[in-house]
Amino acid sequence: MAGASGRPAGNRTPTPAALAAVPLTTPEGAPVEVRRSARRRRTVAAFWENGTAVVAIPASFTRNQEREWVHRMLEKLRLQGERGAPAAGKRRPRSDAALAGHAAELSAKYFSGRAVPSSVRWVGNQNSRWGSATPSDGSIRLSDKLRSMPQWVIDYVLLHELAHLLVAGHNAAFWRLLEAYSDTERAKAFLEGVSFATSRGLAPGGDSGDGGWNDTDDVDDAAGIG
Repeated sequence: MAGASGRPAGNRTPTPAALAAVPLTTPEGAPVEVRRSARRRRTVAAFWENGTAVVAIPASFTRNQEREWVHRMLEKLRLQGERGAPAAGKRRPRSDAALAGHAAELSAKYFSGRAVPSSVRWVGNQNSRWGSATPSDGSIRLSDKLRSMPQWVIDYVLLHELAHLLVAGHNAAFWRLLEAYSDTERAKAFLEGVSFATSRGLAPGGDSGDGGWNDTDDVDDAAGIG
């Protein structure tokens, strides 16, 4: 998970003009939703949920604080998206067709186009695996649970399954295929953390109870908020 604390990404303070209103959409055109939570005291979180950029803030925030933190956290989501380089600045692949197209882009970038799946689709019946591949028929399936996670995590799982079309097992040759993807170890750690939390009944999304896998800032540690 790409959690963060302290000053916002890039350490940039939005100008007064930029903070004139809470944006209704991201620069890429995705809708923005602000959620106030009485249970949230010290953190602000941003995450993707069904194609919407959600910013969760304490219910006690003033309108000025709301505007400032929405701008800050949307910028963090934007930078987080850029770390998933193949899809930087693009909407997440929500449909099966979009997911298959994105898989082709990843295969071309990291595997010289050698991994050619016959189908790539989202599924809702994988409760113990994030993704699966059947090398014999070239099919790939990704769990619906990945949809709200950071794009660089989705890309890792997709690359993992694409790699299985080239090497069936998890041997040294398989992991060498994934060395080119810079977020491999980070994504593995993220998913291990999610699995650990889920196995113990811990709700995702920090202390908010709002759901989603998010990027969180500690309000007390950030400039301009007491």
